Amino acid sequence: MSTKYKPVIIWLYTGAILVFIMTAIGGITRLTESGLSMVDWNLIMGAVPPLTEEAWQETFEQYQKFPEYKTTHNHFELDDFKSIFFWEYLHRLFGRLIGLVFIIPFVIFIAKGLIKGPLLKQLVFLLGMGAFQGFLGWYMVSSGLVHEPRVSHFRLAAHLSTAFFTISYSVWLALGLMQKEDSSPSVTPQLQKLTWISLFILAIQIVFGAFVAGKDAGVIHNFWPHMNPGEFITPAIFSGSSFWDTIINNPSGIQFAHRYIAYIVVILVLTIWFKSRNENTDQETKKRYNIILGIVIFQFTIGVFTLLMQVPLSLGLIHQLGALLLLLSFVYTLRRFSLLSR
Repeated sequence: MSTKYKPVIIWLYTGAILVFIMTAIGGITRLTESGLSMVDWNLIMGAVPPLTEEAWQETFEQYQKFPEYKTTHNHFELDDFKSIFFWEYLHRLFGRLIGLVFIIPFVIFIAKGLIKGPLLKQLVFLLGMGAFQGFLGWYMVSSGLVHEPRVSHFRLAAHLSTAFFTISYSVWLALGLMQKEDSSPSVTPQLQKLTWISLFILAIQIVFGAFVAGKDAGVIHNFWPHMNPGEFITPAIFSGSSFWDTIINNPSGIQFAHRYIAYIVVILVLTIWFKSRNENTDQETKKRYNIILGIVIFQFTIGVFTLLMQVPLSLGLIHQLGALLLLLSFVYTLRRFSLLSR
C-alpha cells in the first residue's frame, strides 16, 4: 500500500462499507414495506425525527393523506406507524452520514494536494454518483406517493443498481491505488473477455432482481426447479402484449427471466473457473476465481430457498447482499487484470 495514498484508500473502503450497510438497511426498509412512511423530503430538517407525542401524531396524520395508508395500512395505529417510520428514517439518516463521510475528507484531501489529475476526476465522478443515488432515492419514493402505494420497479432498479455501482467503483479505485507494479497476473485474453461478459450478464441479473423486488414477483411460482408443479415455464409469461413487455412488467415474466439468467450466470462462472484451472493462470488469480465460484454457489442456493419460502425477510436480505458480494468478487478479480495494460 502506498503511504501517500493510504488515507485515500482507507476513506474509499470506509465509504464502500457504509454504502454496503446502507444497502442492507434499504433492503430491510423494502422488505418491511417501510419505504413510503416518510412522505416529505426535507434534506436538513428531515434529519430530526418527531420528538414529542404531538409531533408523532402530526407526522402520522400527514402519512394518512397518502395512498399507502388509505389502501393498505388504514388499520394502523400510531405505534404501527412508528415501526415502519423507523426503518425509512434510519435509511435516510444513514444516507446523510455517508454524504458527510465522502465530502468532508474529499475537501481535506484537495486542500492538502493529495489528490489531483486523473484521480481527482475519478473521485469527483464517484461523489457525483453518490449525489445521484440520493436523487434516485427521492425519485423512487415519489412514484409511490401519487396514485398507488408502490414504487416504480424501474426506479427501484435504478436506485439499487446505482448503489451497487457506487460501492464497486469505490473498491475499484481503492484496489488500483493498492496494486503493486511487480504483481502482474498471467491471464489469457480469452479468459479476461469471458470474465467481463460474465460481469455484464450478472449486472442484468441484478437489475431483474430489483424488478422481482419491485413487483413482489418472489411470492408467486414458489417451486423449484419448476415454476409451477409440472411446469418449467409457466404459460403466464406469454400473456402480455409482447414477450419483452412480459419480462419487464409482468411478475411471472420477471421471475422467469430472473430464474433463467441465474442459470446462465452459474454456467458462465463454472466456465471461467474451469478455464482458469486449465490455462496458464497465476495462482493469485486462481484464488480470486475460487472466491467467485464459492459466492455464486452460495447465492444461487440462497436464491432457491428464498423463493421456496416466499421471501422471508432474513433470506431476502441475505440474497440481496449476496448479489453485491458476487459483484464485488468480480471487481476484485477484474481489477487485477488492469495491471496487464500498464
